Amino acid sequence: MQANFFTNILLPVALGVLMLGMGLGLILADFQRITRYPKAVLIGLVNQIIILPIVGFIIVSLLPLRPEIAVGLMIVAICPSGPSSNVLTYLAKGDVALSVTLTAFSSIITIFTIPFLASFILQHFMGESAAISLPIGSTMAQIFLIIVLPLVMGMTIRHYFPLLAKSLEPITNRLAVIFLAVIICLLILREWQRLPLFIAQTGLAVIILNTIASLIGFFSGRLFQLTIAQRICIAIEVGIQSGTLAIAITAGLLKNPDLAIPAIVYSLWMYVSAFIAVYYGRKKAALVK
Repeated sequence: MQANFFTNILLPVALGVLMLGMGLGLILADFQRITRYPKAVLIGLVNQIIILPIVGFIIVSLLPLRPEIAVGLMIVAICPSGPSSNVLTYLAKGDVALSVTLTAFSSIITIFTIPFLASFILQHFMGESAAISLPIGSTMAQIFLIIVLPLVMGMTIRHYFPLLAKSLEPITNRLAVIFLAVIICLLILREWQRLPLFIAQTGLAVIILNTIASLIGFFSGRLFQLTIAQRICIAIEVGIQSGTLAIAITAGLLKNPDLAIPAIVYSLWMYVSAFIAVYYGRKKAALVK
């Protein structure tokens, strides 16, 4: 898939709609929770922004992966948590307020971290010419336009027109899911012949990254004596990455659909592990009762 309507328009629109939907459910108090739960927020963000990319880098350095697969998986690791992590945290009886806060903060912080880390990743695994193909300034601007701007627009609508926001939120979420499903199907159809090979090359790395990230998120919370609800939340937040943004960066900004394969495989697998967390969380909640 060359640079075209799907990667240049449909994908950014899908991500923008997804972030608009998230913004429709946010209020300023969600950003003020960092003062109420500083330890939990800090642990979650450190896991998401620092630990996860380090774990990803170790994994792709140790496993015999093609450069395109290594770069694609690292792009997944440096992306923020996905908005669906909030729903999954709710289903797992985790701390939903903490989940919303972590997703919002990680989405904003990664605007600044993704361009620099992606440039380093491209240079390390694919050479200097690949790194040059990702101009940091314009990349930061594009991520801002498809992440923060719709988020702020959604919050503004929620603040001034709460009833409208309540009615729009489920619509935007459904539209985003439809757009993303179309894009993933198109990428899968294009790479259908090579997909089994890509899954064979990517599957193990994806499972290892997702499993280790989720376990580190959970047990770091335990180490710092967070509640079980907060631990479950952080495990899900670190494990559920924004596959939409990863695909937008790889297939859209970098115009290389081969790099998007790990994001597609990760997007499928992470829900398997997330539902394990949901089962565990609900079982724990039932025992408490």
